[in-house]
Amino acid sequence: MTENPTDALSDLADQIDDEFEAYRQPNEFKDISLVIDNDERKHPTLIVHIDGDDAASLADRIDEFLQERGAQTEREQYSESDIRVLATLD
Repeated sequence: MTENPTDALSDLADQIDDEFEAYRQPNEFKDISLVIDNDERKHPTLIVHIDGDDAASLADRIDEFLQERGAQTEREQYSESDIRVLATLD
């Protein structure tokens, strides 16, 4: 039996949380926010929102991290300090 796509993305989000915990400190503004968009049940998307002065370099690191774990990624850039990395698993 294959793993539920939402569960697999949740596991991937946990790995990001562990790897980039310095950017996700409690009680502080978080440079990285994680959301799973499950509107499309067959192809849910992990959205990693990166906000801050070093958003571009952090997005590069997160993009590479996700791809190394088998995710297909895409970026949305709203400004130099506001980037989203979208990840899906097939």
